[in-house]
Amino acid sequence: MAKNTLILTRKIQIFIDCEDNERRTAYYTKLFEWQDIVFRASNFVVTHQYVQENMRDFIYLQDHVKIRLTDYAKDGEGIFNTSRLNTTYRLLSHHFKGRLPANILSNVNTVLSKNFNADRMAYWKGDKSLRNYRKDMPIPFSGNQLKLSVGRKGGDFKIDLFNIPFRTYLGKDRTDKKVLLRRALAGQIKICASSLQIVKGKLFLLLALERPMEDVALQENIVAEASLSSDYPIEVHIGNTAFPVGSKEEYLHRRSAIRTAKARHEKGCLYNKGGKGRKRKFRSLDYYEEKERSYIDSRLHLYSRRLIDICVASQAGTLVLTDHQDRDRKENLILYSWGYYGLLDKIKYKAQLVGIKVVI
Repeated sequence: MAKNTLILTRKIQIFIDCEDNERRTAYYTKLFEWQDIVFRASNFVVTHQYVQENMRDFIYLQDHVKIRLTDYAKDGEGIFNTSRLNTTYRLLSHHFKGRLPANILSNVNTVLSKNFNADRMAYWKGDKSLRNYRKDMPIPFSGNQLKLSVGRKGGDFKIDLFNIPFRTYLGKDRTDKKVLLRRALAGQIKICASSLQIVKGKLFLLLALERPMEDVALQENIVAEASLSSDYPIEVHIGNTAFPVGSKEEYLHRRSAIRTAKARHEKGCLYNKGGKGRKRKFRSLDYYEEKERSYIDSRLHLYSRRLIDICVASQAGTLVLTDHQDRDRKENLILYSWGYYGLLDKIKYKAQLVGIKVVI
């Protein structure tokens, strides 16, 4: 990826675009089979990568056994008859060839190998345990496999993926998904390796797009310093000027209402009909817990967006984020259960879109 471009990922709900019930059922059956194979294949790959990495620990093998993880045709001490990346692809091809498109197998192998190489030092130090992939993991594929076209309705788009017809559902989209899809259809931005995810029977396209970075006039010598405050969610200082982002009353008004309703339902759960286990008895409580998580996440998105807008308006090319200790956050009512590092990730992402350098 060039320095002046950025990879964006957008989650878009899609449906199978087919009126024939039998064909639609066959498409869904195929997708669920692919999801199960990708789940099994992912755990195959990561297990074999880990075994290969720790081959030296097999001290019970004979002394003359070679353990250099290279192709013996290129290195006489190597134990493989192919490259290391191709070992796991051959494994997947041996087990799943003909049951899954080769493009998906190749992308599964590439993505899993990259993830393992990124975590290998953490595995060696004992900081991480080996990844375990779940059944609802995304199905990866190359960007050139996705064919985009205009749908019958003006706001939707048609997608052809491995000869399966889909249509998008954007609804009352207030984000940039529709604009990005139009630009991708016009060839202004490139569709990169993406993935398809099935969650509770719903289909979602995790679309990756490569787009140019926004051309914003910034000056690196202008520094904005942002910190968490007891009176405001975020307070920004640029020179001698302070800019508050949000307010205590604005944030706590809705948050307190949700927590009060949650407390009422928590007391009433004792008298709810149990049915089969916990799920039905605590359904109302789970509803308000999800509402609270969604509210906090939406506020963090809004505050991070306002922060970056202030920096752009002031032409601040450098943003300094002041770190806070856990003790300070627990004593602050506004910051209670905020997900502090989630806020940092949102700020970094939005700053990268406009080219602002972030320093913690």
